[in-house]
Amino acid sequence: MGNQASQQQGPSSWAPMALPAFRLLWLAQMVSNIGTWMQTVGAQWMLVHQPHAALLTSAVQAASLLPVLFVSLPAGVLADLLDRRLILLALSTVMAVLAGALAGLTGAGLATPTVLLIITFLMGCGQALTNPAWQAIQPELVPRELLPQAAALNSLNVNVARAVGPALAGLLVAVTGPAVVFTVNAVSFVVVAVAVYAWHRPVQKSARAGGEAPVPALQAGVRYVRHAPGVRRILVRSALFVLPASALWALLPVTAGHNLHLGSGGYGLLLGALGLGAIAGALTIKQLRAAVPENLLLALGGVVFAGGTVASATLHSLAALTVVLLPTGAAWLVNLSTFNTEMQLRLPAWVRARGLAVYLVVFMGGQGIGSLLWGAVAGAAGLTQALLAAAALLVATTATLLWWPIIRTSTPLDRTTVSTWPEPALMLDSVPDDMPVLVLVDYTVAADDVDAFVAAMRPVEQSRRRTGAVRWELYRDSADPEHFTEVFQVASWSEHLLQHSARTTGFDQRLLDDARSLTQGRPRVRHLLPTASRPTGDGTGPGGSAGTGDEVPQG
Repeated sequence: MGNQASQQQGPSSWAPMALPAFRLLWLAQMVSNIGTWMQTVGAQWMLVHQPHAALLTSAVQAASLLPVLFVSLPAGVLADLLDRRLILLALSTVMAVLAGALAGLTGAGLATPTVLLIITFLMGCGQALTNPAWQAIQPELVPRELLPQAAALNSLNVNVARAVGPALAGLLVAVTGPAVVFTVNAVSFVVVAVAVYAWHRPVQKSARAGGEAPVPALQAGVRYVRHAPGVRRILVRSALFVLPASALWALLPVTAGHNLHLGSGGYGLLLGALGLGAIAGALTIKQLRAAVPENLLLALGGVVFAGGTVASATLHSLAALTVVLLPTGAAWLVNLSTFNTEMQLRLPAWVRARGLAVYLVVFMGGQGIGSLLWGAVAGAAGLTQALLAAAALLVATTATLLWWPIIRTSTPLDRTTVSTWPEPALMLDSVPDDMPVLVLVDYTVAADDVDAFVAAMRPVEQSRRRTGAVRWELYRDSADPEHFTEVFQVASWSEHLLQHSARTTGFDQRLLDDARSLTQGRPRVRHLLPTASRPTGDGTGPGGSAGTGDEVPQG
């Protein structure tokens, strides 16, 4: 790859840890992740010897992950519109209360499987609300050039916790019971709340999305993802990996209890092996990315994880399976970190939390759905058959990288917000914020440049749609073949103003400049409003036009 040399000479993998805000929240998140993994082990081990253990233990994972399907998108909207620091502070407090309630009920002997799953589901809702805000603050904690290192360190965080948490949980469950494990988790959320409270968020980075209303903001986020090919491809690759890969996570406690006849400590050891492997992956991922093309790295990760899934189905030796799970954990980390880094780099600030929320819906929701699916398959066909089927499916989905690779760009995407598009001229008394607007841009193109201009306008269409257009078309004048009119409709006047001031990035500007370089003279821009708006004085005529503009830098 062309950027391998720059990657090798880039900042250290540990560079983000030199920044106090990142370091503070990273350490707090480490404590919370350890507590979360301890709770997962405690909850699954309470159910592993129940009837229908495969389905019940899978249900614990599903209950913690499925809420992202319903909660993450609204959570992403809130994280883009509200103060992310306050969101994290409030939710950490709520999660501490829920974990404390589970500890109290377990200590009193009232934590039936139903109660356990309900509280796990509620905590999953809290986590789904938290994740978009947590992901979206990362570019506020580190400069853009350190985002890959920050993503790798955050993945390292999760996997250090995966190595430490299960081992601690196995020990505590064996010695004291699960109630103490749940209490530790409650305390870990208190630690996060204190760290978030101590974080002094820079005022200049607290700007919200220009007063957007929640429902239009949600629609804008979904629309952005629909018209961002690189983002869509990451989502496809994430889903194709996580759906079959979720079988190992969901069924590993049953493998430990039934196939290997282990106690909670043995299950903790297996999870710890996955975590240690992931730590090794996080520590070497920068070198791996420099040496191996990204799509090949994803392919290797998929095949290695499939091999670990086969091993969990066929090996009956704790030592052998522990060794195999080390590279399996590294493969999980490499793929997860790659998806996360690519999403962070591709999303502009104005829609980052919403875009990451869609990613979390796909990845964590896919893991939750996969957990239920593979638990049901194991209950019907057997544990070994379910794991082997999942491994075969993972190999097949990995092979689709030949047709649907991660889309790479030759240069880094410029996600800096630009506002060189002047405010539209108005000759009306006022324009309601919710009134739709039709924008017409007239171009003159020399005959020799027509084909190139039409081709250059296709990326412009995607840009217009990403930033707010609900309809777009390019028309050519039948009487004057050198005259073209770009027509696009925006759902509301307020959203069109956001196109002018907050949603156009340097990358969008370059697309528009590329198309405009093929035109002659100055484009003429018109903004048309529904005829229900009446002009005052001589106004703008019966067409309901909000006014006309001259040349605009974006075309």
